[in-house]
Amino acid sequence: MSGLLSKVSRLRLIIQQNGGIFGSLRMIFRTDELKDGTLVGEDYLDLGRNRWVIYGNRFGWDYEASQVPPEHRWLHNMTDETPIAHPPERKSWMLDHQENLTLEEPNKYIPYSTTKPKIDAWKPK
Repeated sequence: MSGLLSKVSRLRLIIQQNGGIFGSLRMIFRTDELKDGTLVGEDYLDLGRNRWVIYGNRFGWDYEASQVPPEHRWLHNMTDETPIAHPPERKSWMLDHQENLTLEEPNKYIPYSTTKPKIDAWKPK
């Protein structure tokens, strides 16, 4: 009985940490799982199994890994220092982070061919 009681109390804690019942349902819909943990920082975008990113609402359902800024070293367990506590050193040659725009229609990259086609298209007169 105590095992069941501890599981129910843990479920209650996880639901509270994810914003109640509706927040938990939204999190399940967006990430397919509920997690509990301690918030250690947020990045300017509002962003392993033991460290994760919860994308901000501005991305809606359209989020991908390239939206994580270059400070991903903590996320990938390369360091134990969070980007908030110890921000990475900014070099003069570094550009600002930009997500991959391949999937967005107005900014989509479309390659062009530099080779001559083998067959000419038929043009009716």
